[in-house]
Amino acid sequence: MSVSADAVKELREKTGCGIMECKQALKETAGDMSQAIDYLRKRGLASAAKKSGRAASEGLVTSYIHGGGKIGVLLEINCETDFVARTDDFQELCKEICMQIAAADPSYVGKEDVPADVIAKEKEIYQAQFADSGKPAQIVDKIIEGKLEKGFFAQVCLLEQPYIKEASCTVKDLIVQKIAKLGENIVVKRFTRYKLGA
Repeated sequence: MSVSADAVKELREKTGCGIMECKQALKETAGDMSQAIDYLRKRGLASAAKKSGRAASEGLVTSYIHGGGKIGVLLEINCETDFVARTDDFQELCKEICMQIAAADPSYVGKEDVPADVIAKEKEIYQAQFADSGKPAQIVDKIIEGKLEKGFFAQVCLLEQPYIKEASCTVKDLIVQKIAKLGENIVVKRFTRYKLGA
């Protein structure tokens, strides 16, 4: 059964779950919205989204060295309790995110961290690309928003990047899955990526 993008969007807005989880839930429930919400709740993902507002002041500062010492990553990732910070699941997540940073070289944690002038510059470049297209302004604006979301943010924002081990899932989706499993809010606070000679 094919699932419409509008249905996925509606389910995401209602639950805060990732795109792939919502799509799967709708497929499993033949597109029934209330059953899909129940499906996600049973899997713990809907409650994970609600946990995202809770304070996360514990966690770890962790490091990762890649490529025989050519690339290094320092990452601060927070959770709610020291107990969860010491679990194998949390530490595995830290390692996975460090590897993502080493491989994909993001510039920012999330979209809200991208300075307004950087976004404005990107929009300006896209505007110039469509200057002679003859398309109506509102269509061009929609195309530009799509390019920002799917192209620019997915490239420069860690949380929006496709996860290197499973491209159908974003890093944000990966974190939501861990929140569902561990029962605590998890927040990527900051990171630094070092490259030899750069």
